Amino acid sequence: MSVRRLHPEQPKNFAFTPENEAWAAATIAKYPPGKQASAVIPLLMRAQEQHKNWLPEPAIRHVAEKLGMAYIRVYEVATFYTQFQLGPVGTTAHVQVCGTTPCMLRGAEGLKDVCRKKIHTDQFHLSADGAFSWEEVECAGTCANAPMVQIFADTYEDLTPELLEKVIDGYARGTPPKPGSQIGRKASSPAGGFTALTDPALYDGSTLGGWQHRLAEIDAKSALTAAASASATAPEKKP
Repeated sequence: MSVRRLHPEQPKNFAFTPENEAWAAATIAKYPPGKQASAVIPLLMRAQEQHKNWLPEPAIRHVAEKLGMAYIRVYEVATFYTQFQLGPVGTTAHVQVCGTTPCMLRGAEGLKDVCRKKIHTDQFHLSADGAFSWEEVECAGTCANAPMVQIFADTYEDLTPELLEKVIDGYARGTPPKPGSQIGRKASSPAGGFTALTDPALYDGSTLGGWQHRLAEIDAKSALTAAASASATAPEKKP
């Protein structure tokens, strides 16, 4: 892992907005008394989102004070996890290109070339207008849909260099494309389409519990079909 240090230019102070302050209080309250330190990662993430998607040193101290933690402990968390950006990133998009083996085998180097061409020749540098930045990261967790990038909270999968250019251009226009597969793949289904479980209610988590209703419908339909078949094959009663 590369050495991660705080950016040399820091704001003088940091405080949560009233809305984020209320959110932080509610988040801390989810944990038992004495265990408020468990909220450190979500609070750091909210601080990063508030501060132009990077985490300044005053925000680390603010979170430490709010949670009653030693400053060094929160600093250790912030510098360990690469989800925390320790310096300014693009105001419009920070492109994290997965470079782990599955993505590399599927063309991640071509995606990095696009970032070098459209953003900056080197990672961790802002584009000329400050709107974009990029970096290579370790596995982002969508190996089946490699190669992919993550932009803030969204992932863009099944990419080619041409498709990544369209994604970046969409952000530049203010009309980012829909996250997920960029070739129309459903979740991590086969690239050629489903060959089994073709009814979304049987696998789609967004229809939570829907599979139970769908199975009931299938069973009822099967029962009706069986009854109709039995009626059709039954010997006709003579008067």
